[in-house]
Amino acid sequence: MEFTILLAVTAISLIISLISDRKKTEKALLMAMKRFRKLLLPLLLMVLSMTIILAFISPELISNNLTEQKTGIAALTAALFGSIMLIPGFIAFPLGGILRNSGVPYIVIGAFTSTLMMVGIVTIPVERQYLGLKVAIVRNIIYLGIALLTALVTGIAYGEIFV
Repeated sequence: MEFTILLAVTAISLIISLISDRKKTEKALLMAMKRFRKLLLPLLLMVLSMTIILAFISPELISNNLTEQKTGIAALTAALFGSIMLIPGFIAFPLGGILRNSGVPYIVIGAFTSTLMMVGIVTIPVERQYLGLKVAIVRNIIYLGIALLTALVTGIAYGEIFV
């Protein structure tokens, strides 16, 4: 539903832009196509690498590894998995539900889903291209800290960690 609305708004905006200044719109579309072609190969490589990784790592494997460890180590392991993987939210959150039903603590799920959404080791080549390597690394380090803090607060809120 939201995607359809986004497409409609984009189409209407494009039509308005074409009506107001056709040459500028055509120039902007050409620039966008050039950037898209430049970005296409790194994106395809990123998706391909994540597909290969996810083919070998099942939710059961993740769940088994995360329930057998101590909670703190499991949270750090989950943060590492989440930082490396690239999974969209519509898959990540149901996966969190599967992990919870398998007995994985909330702090571990918080670390996993937070790093999935905020940290991206596999996206560094694309980020480097647009932001620069230093900014990409600093951004990932800061977001890793925020993700771990989120997991810690989740653990405290659900009584898995006592302060």
